[in-house]
Amino acid sequence: MTLWAVFTAGSWLWVISPFMAYCSASHLLRTYFPEGMSEVLIGNILFGAISGLNYMHQHGYIHRSIKASHILISGDGLVYLSGLNHLCSLVSSGKRLKAVYDFPQFSASMLPWLSPELLRQDMYGYNVKSDIYSVGITACELANGHVPFQDIPRTQMLLQKLKGPSYCPWAINTFPRGESRIKNSRSGIDSGIGESMTHTMTSERLQTPPKTFSPAFHNLIELCLQQDPEKRPSARGLLSHAFFKQVKEQTKGSLLSLLPPAVQHVQPQVPTVCSAAICKTGCILPNEREVYWEF
Repeated sequence: MTLWAVFTAGSWLWVISPFMAYCSASHLLRTYFPEGMSEVLIGNILFGAISGLNYMHQHGYIHRSIKASHILISGDGLVYLSGLNHLCSLVSSGKRLKAVYDFPQFSASMLPWLSPELLRQDMYGYNVKSDIYSVGITACELANGHVPFQDIPRTQMLLQKLKGPSYCPWAINTFPRGESRIKNSRSGIDSGIGESMTHTMTSERLQTPPKTFSPAFHNLIELCLQQDPEKRPSARGLLSHAFFKQVKEQTKGSLLSLLPPAVQHVQPQVPTVCSAAICKTGCILPNEREVYWEF
């Protein structure tokens, strides 16, 4: 990734990057895919995000803020991770820890994506597997066009996350009428693949038909949302999941072939700040208090 500048200001590390033509995955949902994305588009976006996550995990970092608004897409169709202000290192005194016990003060808007062990804040701590849980919630977000748990009381959300049995986030008040748009497909074919791109845009949104998601996609989400962190796959393991192999076979072009034309950008005189990465004091950016945190 090409960077314009990297510098520190007080306790902050600032990263100045080129313009992201497609903004974030969250922006794509709100602008073009309000009913959720097709399976093949989700697969391409998630594969890029998990690849970045795998790089972080291999170097001993926990992202702790994986969600659609922190997945950026460039005009070249490349996927980047942002939202690094909650980044946490597993390395201490030259040794890699098995778990950490640092529990930052997350804003309320971030709670739907956080793992049970991170919310529990007990003596067992958490590790990189907490990011895998957030990947599962993000997958539901991209599929539904709606954030799981967002419209239910926080106490109910915490109970749902912390209870033992597994659950389906898209079936728990994910939609206003409580009905899921996700249907299981025995054939393993997503009926929404490609079709959303053949329709004309109305009111700047792509009209997508009801989607059918494959068993491989459901299995991916179920693995990510395991209550026991040790039962969740690693980021590296996820990259070899059958879902991504299936998506690769179904993709007839690059990620750009699945997206509408990119926004034309006029080069600004002053570079736009893309990401505020690391805060040593654990403070929260003012705009993080908003539901959609874009930069």
